[in-house]
Amino acid sequence: MNINSLSPAEKNNLDIGFMRLTDSAPLIIAQEKHFFERFGLTVNLKREVSWANIRDKVAIGSLDAAQMLAPMPLLTSPGIDHCKSPFITGLMLSLNGNAITLAEKISKQLDLPPSDQPDPILAAQRLKKFIETQPRQLTLATVYPYSLHTFQLRHWLQSGGISPDRDIKIIVLPPEQMVDNLARGLIDGFCVGEPWNTVAVQSGIGSTMVSGYQIWNNAPEKILAVTERWHQQNPSTHLRLRLALMEAASWLSDPENRQLAISILARKQYLNLPEHMIKPALLGNFQYSKQSKAVENTDFIVFHRYHAGFPWRSRAEYLLRKNFELQGRTADRNKIYPLIKKVYRTDLYREAAALLGYDCPTDDYKDEGKNNTTYTFSAGIQLGPDLILNGETFSPCLC
Repeated sequence: MNINSLSPAEKNNLDIGFMRLTDSAPLIIAQEKHFFERFGLTVNLKREVSWANIRDKVAIGSLDAAQMLAPMPLLTSPGIDHCKSPFITGLMLSLNGNAITLAEKISKQLDLPPSDQPDPILAAQRLKKFIETQPRQLTLATVYPYSLHTFQLRHWLQSGGISPDRDIKIIVLPPEQMVDNLARGLIDGFCVGEPWNTVAVQSGIGSTMVSGYQIWNNAPEKILAVTERWHQQNPSTHLRLRLALMEAASWLSDPENRQLAISILARKQYLNLPEHMIKPALLGNFQYSKQSKAVENTDFIVFHRYHAGFPWRSRAEYLLRKNFELQGRTADRNKIYPLIKKVYRTDLYREAAALLGYDCPTDDYKDEGKNNTTYTFSAGIQLGPDLILNGETFSPCLC
């Protein structure tokens, strides 16, 4: 594409927030491989300690944009999340990347059959039996009340007959505090993004029971978020930002580039961890316990494949309806569809994709949870598996 044909950026110097997570890779690679610079942007990446910090800093304007949890803008825009701020997204940054890990002393007592990859439903059923013998309630942690992590944790527990509301206690902790709290016995397990499950496994502190991919294949995980006002004031800057990140995601789709990305992510200003703790998820060779062999899954984290950047509104609806279920509320169709259309901006993705020459879906909605392998969607678009644990499916009303 001819970058000179783009409208001038309204703002060239940007502060962008990210978390100490492996799926921050598109932002980090866009910085280190000069994709931001290629599109005329000077970016200061700011590492934050919690999702609430990121939410609040983007809302008040101390961050121009940020990596954010996929459900977050759907909840903050109408004020459901106790913080009313109209966030929007025109780009999904990653799919998958989470896992659920239990303390090693608990996993050993589940008496699971020897396997490099536990059967997730059997593991949940055995955990239920373990819970019934305990004198105290177990505490499991998630990263944010309204996150895919919370939905995945609850879904996995329910698959084994465990009530997330009665049988256990669920608390919220920042991702990078999970392993320390598990080691100190303050929590009994967690659902978190990589590399923190691997850190627990390689340190002998925990064993992973199920990956996020196994709970929902290729689920929406992180997005690029800005406020609606910021986008209106800086449309060309926002376009350039999306273009840079989409090129970084494409760069990450090359396995050889991912090997190089490991050493970049390991740097002090980014994840500040040994490379061997970042490698398993990024290369798709994930180890569930310290004693087991690595299990290959090249889709453990997806940045570009399967049109990963496209912000499907059907997935937004699924996440929003899950949140309403969590709150014991009924979703009002007349309210949720205008909200989804306002927040998940498929038009912004298509604008950038056209400039880069990328194919992209022509539909905004599709059925979820019905495909167990790579399949062809409309207009020849290749998408990946999207099965949901226990056979759950979802068909949006506007599909």
